[in-house]
Amino acid sequence: MFVRTATASTAAAAVLGAGALLSPAAQPQETAARSPDRQASPLVVAHRGASGYAPENTLAAADAAKALGIDWVENDVHRTKDGVLVVLHDTGLKRTTDVEQVFPDRAPWAVKDFTAAEVARLDAGSWFGARFAGARVPTLTQFVNRLERNRQKLLLEIKSPATYPGIERDILRVLRKEGWLDRSHVRDRLVIQSFGADSVKKVHALRPDITTGFLGTPAVADLPAYAAFTDQINPSHTTIGADYVAAVQRLKGPHGKRLRVNTWTVNDAANAAKVHGYGVDGIITNYPDVVRDATR
Repeated sequence: MFVRTATASTAAAAVLGAGALLSPAAQPQETAARSPDRQASPLVVAHRGASGYAPENTLAAADAAKALGIDWVENDVHRTKDGVLVVLHDTGLKRTTDVEQVFPDRAPWAVKDFTAAEVARLDAGSWFGARFAGARVPTLTQFVNRLERNRQKLLLEIKSPATYPGIERDILRVLRKEGWLDRSHVRDRLVIQSFGADSVKKVHALRPDITTGFLGTPAVADLPAYAAFTDQINPSHTTIGADYVAAVQRLKGPHGKRLRVNTWTVNDAANAAKVHGYGVDGIITNYPDVVRDATR
């Protein structure tokens, strides 16, 4: 999905309208509406952290995004056998940890079959590069605390919600405990998204004030139904064009603000410029410095 790079860029970066573009609650006016003659730079979101420069979904990847001047960090959340929320993309541990070596007889190494203590033993960095050896799979608590220390913001993806009944409440419980459901965080530092429409609906029902996003490209005719429970339509960049983006942005979401479009995963300047031309509100990328520079 991405090409590994030995070291992160250290270029200085201005934050591109972070809270204002991502969270409708922070928008007193529709200041980010697109027009042919004045098109604002899109928000840049670090996909699984700056995962082109550090192992995805680790604290190191969040720190790499911070070093690039990127406020918004996307992550993925699963639940362990004993109910602890951990930050990892895949349903299995094999691709990004040494679980095969540590637990050779536990195939297929699904997250849900391991306790949090077992997951904490795994090396989640060496697969990416020797200098990241010893990086761990963070818990959601550890991850949000690192973002808080870095003064970053969170686009949280609920992974495979059908595998983890009740995970929406679990996530909200952790976020509340760590101070992420207060007014300032909810207003402009937190978005919760999922490919599961029912999961997004549950989050909206439990906490209507939280900004939500649906991952996918619903048919234009179906968009009004989605607008009842989600503030964002977040599609793959390969599935959209300017007409689709405009169709989404014509609608208002549950907070009375226009729907926003954050597209993924754009890792090169040419495609970044292309989707910027479509008028997207945000771009999710492994290489946030590349996308930022291409869309200024």
